[in-house]
Amino acid sequence: MAEPLALLFGQPVTELPQDLYIPPDALRVMLERFEGPLDLLLYLIRKQNLDILDIPMAVVTRQYMDYVEVMHAQQLELAAEYLLMAALLIEIKSRMLLPRPAAQEGEEHDPRAELVRRLLEYEQMKLAAFEIDQLPQAGRDFSWAAVWFDREMVVRLPEVTPVDLKTAWLSLLARAKHTRSHMVKPDELSVREQMGEILKLLAGGRYLEFSQLFDTSRGIPLLVVSFIAMLELTKEGLIAVTQAEPYQPIYVRLAGSEALEPAHG
Repeated sequence: MAEPLALLFGQPVTELPQDLYIPPDALRVMLERFEGPLDLLLYLIRKQNLDILDIPMAVVTRQYMDYVEVMHAQQLELAAEYLLMAALLIEIKSRMLLPRPAAQEGEEHDPRAELVRRLLEYEQMKLAAFEIDQLPQAGRDFSWAAVWFDREMVVRLPEVTPVDLKTAWLSLLARAKHTRSHMVKPDELSVREQMGEILKLLAGGRYLEFSQLFDTSRGIPLLVVSFIAMLELTKEGLIAVTQAEPYQPIYVRLAGSEALEPAHG
């Protein structure tokens, strides 16, 4: 059994069809595409490791013309700028072959100078375009992601730190030192009792300033007990200590209660 020439819809084909039609351009070889005559010229120079500042016009012109002839042979549309560059290369080559008049021998004008300048500028722009193309691009290297979420505005008050309480406590001590009492009598001070007093002051959702919880006229011992009572209530989560802004007065209220207007004593 003969080897099949091809498979058509899964079935082997052993004979060529008699009505096979091949378009004239079906086997046309697509040449490497360039962005213009300067791109082609720069490619030829770099491919041969030639010095762009000292272009051998005979070699480059021959290679360039060979490419143009291949374009004609393959029936490709030949842009006018390629023919213009070919004419320019031939002109430069001819000027370099012609002897210079005696009056111009002292002049060091190179007919390749303008072409070299254009090639260097094109190479710089091509390199810059390549570097820009290497940057990440949306849709090619990454995709944009959109996330929808509900946002609710919540006013977060500054946290009252131990340093803030220490500052307020030292202020109370300084005020208490100015009030001295010479009456000596035994006082029985209870932290639990002072906790109850503070809860009474804050009953009904009252919103008191920190200093309003303490009576500086009754001496430092009561201040100490009252301060400990306030710390215990805070530790047990029965009262809340807040502050509207940093370095502003500290206020105290019952935990979980809606704050009313601050009370001023």
